Amino acid sequence: MMEAATLPETVLTVWHNVFERGHLQPGETLLVHGGSSGIGITAIQLARALGSRVAVTAGSEAKCQACLALGAEWAINYKTADFEQVLKEEGVDVVLDMIGGDYIPKNLRLLKDDGRLVFINAMQGGTAELNALQVMSRRLTITGSTLRPRSADFKAALTAEVKKHVWPLLSSGQFRPVIDRIYPLAEAAAAHQRMESSAHIGKIVLKVSEK
Repeated sequence: MMEAATLPETVLTVWHNVFERGHLQPGETLLVHGGSSGIGITAIQLARALGSRVAVTAGSEAKCQACLALGAEWAINYKTADFEQVLKEEGVDVVLDMIGGDYIPKNLRLLKDDGRLVFINAMQGGTAELNALQVMSRRLTITGSTLRPRSADFKAALTAEVKKHVWPLLSSGQFRPVIDRIYPLAEAAAAHQRMESSAHIGKIVLKVSEK
């Protein structure tokens, strides 16, 4: 049950944004910022299981190694390397971005023709300067979403799609939850400190009871 508790928000977010809005296809390359986050470890595994290649950014060598172990082909430590320079020869088809800010123009330059940039957060800010002519000439798509305010009907339909497409990957072992640490509810403050430290890899779980 603790593993199950880590799944809904991340799986629903990744399925909708990477596969429904980003239209990631087998053989294409996905770039995920925050590769060791709950979203990141989910996106890596689902994209790989469905036949795509994955590049990620992360903030330490340990996090990069964890992403590579989950199936990423490129894991770039953003503290020591520029992801645009590392990936500019390869290019990417879809970017899942939770950073925003100065990542936005880099993301756009990395996209191949007909590429898709999908926002799920903007931790470094939601504004940036972009070249509309670049978007038009290369037929780029810029999109994004938040799930929380969507209707119950939308969430039910999305859940049905996840059950159809993702649950079999869980059953076969092609996708597995990654739990960083489990805290009793009484230590919720410590769990938040762990999360805010950005030292975690995967999901942090609060255990409500011993049953």
